[in-house]
Amino acid sequence: MNEYLNRVISQIETKNPNEPEYIQAVKEVLGTVKPLLEKHTEYEKLAILERITEPERIITFRVPWVNDKGEIIVNRGYRVQYSSLIGPYKGGLRFHPSVNQSIMKFLGFEQIFKNALTGLPIGGGKGGSDFDPKGKSDTEIMHFCQSFMTELYRHIGQDVDVPAGDIGVGAREVGYMFGQYKRIRNAYEGGVLTGKAISYGGSLARKEATGYGLIFYVREMLKAHQNSFEGKTVAISGSGNVAIYAAEKAMAHGAKVVAMSDSNGCIYDPKGIDLDLIKQIKEVERGRICEYLRKHYDAVYTEKTGADSPIWEIKVDIALPCATQNEVSLNSAKSLVANGVIAIGEGANMPCTQEATDFFLENGILVAPAKAANAGGVATSAIEMSQNSMRYYYTFEEVEAKLERIMINIFNSCKENAEKYGCAGNYVAGANLAAFSKLAEAMIAQGVV
Repeated sequence: MNEYLNRVISQIETKNPNEPEYIQAVKEVLGTVKPLLEKHTEYEKLAILERITEPERIITFRVPWVNDKGEIIVNRGYRVQYSSLIGPYKGGLRFHPSVNQSIMKFLGFEQIFKNALTGLPIGGGKGGSDFDPKGKSDTEIMHFCQSFMTELYRHIGQDVDVPAGDIGVGAREVGYMFGQYKRIRNAYEGGVLTGKAISYGGSLARKEATGYGLIFYVREMLKAHQNSFEGKTVAISGSGNVAIYAAEKAMAHGAKVVAMSDSNGCIYDPKGIDLDLIKQIKEVERGRICEYLRKHYDAVYTEKTGADSPIWEIKVDIALPCATQNEVSLNSAKSLVANGVIAIGEGANMPCTQEATDFFLENGILVAPAKAANAGGVATSAIEMSQNSMRYYYTFEEVEAKLERIMINIFNSCKENAEKYGCAGNYVAGANLAAFSKLAEAMIAQGVV
């Protein structure tokens, strides 16, 4: 089986020479499923690895739009429809200058495993554009979103592909895209996009879902090792929806969040972060996190000057990377371990490099992997889809209860599979094994398609 695995990885590296993020994501998953391949030797003959690592479809398109100065700008749009094995393609749209095909494929690949873990009937996909919403007016963002959807609408549908938000795409952007889709289609298909505002078909608790889900998962992981959030200090990178609501729920579980960040730097407040002020700065004013010091003069702001975020130099018990991929390097991991961290909870997609993850595991640090720990967002998106189909709304409490139960089930699945295949306590491997098993079973059942 090692020969088969190595051959497939070599083929992937040859086929995708300029896609480091995608290759990293594939290697991370395939490196943990050896026990499954040894048990199911038929997987080689059925080309399971070859099929699961190749997206069903990649769509790339031009997005022309006009800015406030009357200038014509051209961006590139993507939609990677990775796998429809267990349901319609489902995954977010990211608007960020770093977006390229490698990042879209890595996110789509991660998404198929994440969605399989939820136990809900959703496949995996991802999309977005190299458009940067920062510094743009509402009118410019609307023009871009309308142009983006003018092409994307051809490839999506509530039973085909259901995009949602991601970095750079919140309720505002989803609203502009949904309006354009509805105008073009001349039909109200509420389930074609998730992350919508409540006023036109969105779900309560969707904004909070990824952050809340992360805390539910990490809570269960800590509990399995006779520990808890109570009295722990926490650092959370990022200050978007995931970070803010992870902080909110961590505090509700008795933790003290002492550090948060954005792309410019991080704040450290040993008294505990004033989350209401963070919400005001980030959700209302759309400002920078350094503005936290306008009210809390005794807090410390450290500007990011190198590749590594200074937030990981702060001594904490639990670290929750909730910003972007590969934000925790090996150097950052060494700093965290040296400072006594006991657990890592990945709120962003693949926020730890492979070297960092390996270092954490080698040093006995608990790691809640992204494809399991941040699945709360897509799980609640699926709940939003079901509400749209029923023409019905659940209460906030009902959605949160469903989310909590899904995250508990995901953790239990990771734990059981890690134990089943001889790697107890390694939830990275447990998540990959649980999801891979489900996807392979569906692939075999549906034939060579």
